[in-house]
Amino acid sequence: MNIRLLLPALASVLLAACATAPKPLQGQFAPITPQQSLAAGTQGQSVRWGGRVIETLPGANQTCFQMLGRPLNSLGRPMTNNSDASDGRFLACRAGFYDPAVFQPGRDITFIGRVDGQEDVTIGEYQYKLPRLAAETIYLWPEQTTSNLPPPYPYHGPWGPGPWGPRWGWYGWW
Repeated sequence: MNIRLLLPALASVLLAACATAPKPLQGQFAPITPQQSLAAGTQGQSVRWGGRVIETLPGANQTCFQMLGRPLNSLGRPMTNNSDASDGRFLACRAGFYDPAVFQPGRDITFIGRVDGQEDVTIGEYQYKLPRLAAETIYLWPEQTTSNLPPPYPYHGPWGPGPWGPRWGWYGWW
């Protein structure tokens, strides 16, 4: 076999092996979504759920997070590239105080815990049953930022100016 083909293949396999979930989020979990947990027989199951914070509700002994559940990617991070994908709302509660200024609406969080029944909440004027998660692990993901910087190559493109001249490129005449 040609060694020039073997080395890049080996390097790509090793790099792919490095892409794993953060250590606190690793483990085996029941493949139950928040919507599915409303069915009977799921209480006590160990799950990994995540999503976007809707509201952080600190109480006397615990803090509850009302979440919009999202499917998780292979790293355990909620997928936000499709804003319509949702696993339904859920409540995740954990003992202690978690600051609502840090756990702001719109932040991505992944929880590990056990399904702990249901809770009735009012959303607008609608009574809604939310599954409740007794959270053992809370993982607040860093905020993702986008950059409005131009590409790192000249404005005429990565393959040179082309037949249209050196000043005409992807961004128009300049």
